[in-house]
Amino acid sequence: MRYSLVLALTIISAPAIAGTSQGYGQGGWFERFQPVIDEHNSSGELMRIQGHCQSNCTLFLGLRNVCVERSARLLFHAGHGRGPNRNVINAGSTQRMMNAYNASLRQYLTDGRYMDTLAFHTVPGSQIIDRFGYRECPRS
Repeated sequence: MRYSLVLALTIISAPAIAGTSQGYGQGGWFERFQPVIDEHNSSGELMRIQGHCQSNCTLFLGLRNVCVERSARLLFHAGHGRGPNRNVINAGSTQRMMNAYNASLRQYLTDGRYMDTLAFHTVPGSQIIDRFGYRECPRS
């Protein structure tokens, strides 16, 4: 009984374990990201954007419980097709990414025309926090 009570109190008082963008930083196809997005939005689990986060990894900015580490580097570009259309900008894919971002980040990307090209545009995590209003990750 005593052991069960201690175990229960330990579990209850333990901080929630956050998911991270680690393993997703190089981007990839939308189908790889949507299940992670759905799971985090359903559970409310914190997602930490850390390190290098390019392309569809930036979709994590649209999660309802997301934070960004100051040292993160987020890389943005237009969405594109697959196979022979890999180098062709896809308006639907680009819009899906833009829909995940808050209004101020969307405006910045639109004004700079960064989502009109397949070239990467890097925004540091500190700027994502300070300029665009995303939440900074708590220190762990």
